[in-house]
Amino acid sequence: MTVGIYFATTTGKTEDIAERLHGLLGNANSPKDLADLNDLKEFENLEGIICGIPTWNTGADYDRSGTAWDEMLEEIGKMNLSGKKVAIFGLGDSSTYTENFCDAMEELHAFFKKAGATLVGYVNKDNYTFEESKSVVGDRFCGLPLDEDSESDLTDDRLRSWATDLKSQMPGL
Repeated sequence: MTVGIYFATTTGKTEDIAERLHGLLGNANSPKDLADLNDLKEFENLEGIICGIPTWNTGADYDRSGTAWDEMLEEIGKMNLSGKKVAIFGLGDSSTYTENFCDAMEELHAFFKKAGATLVGYVNKDNYTFEESKSVVGDRFCGLPLDEDSESDLTDDRLRSWATDLKSQMPGL
């Protein structure tokens, strides 16, 4: 399985997480900054896509990341990504923005789902401290939420666990 890792970042934290995740997965392609991507058609040549997105525009109904992802959401939604597995990780601040924790993941999730992708990498919400998040689908997060501001001491364990889950959900990793 050919898996690509894509991220967009404002502070560099999402890029750092993408690099760390890549080290845990082994067989995924090197992470790429979405801002440097010339054509989203590249997604069509992959069997799996892992996306990293921060939440900056807290409380917003759309364009929640404040990054290049916001400009590409509509285009992603129009693609045919049927048969592709997609996993999302997001960064947020659970103590300062406890009512909007990692909201941008859900927006990305919705557009990949619209494109026909199979979403994987859901995470149980029970071990997180927050009040609300648009990224909670049912009783799970629609991806891996991480808090490098208030809970960075939990990131390594969360990444390792998620990488193990992704290896079972995206064969070939």
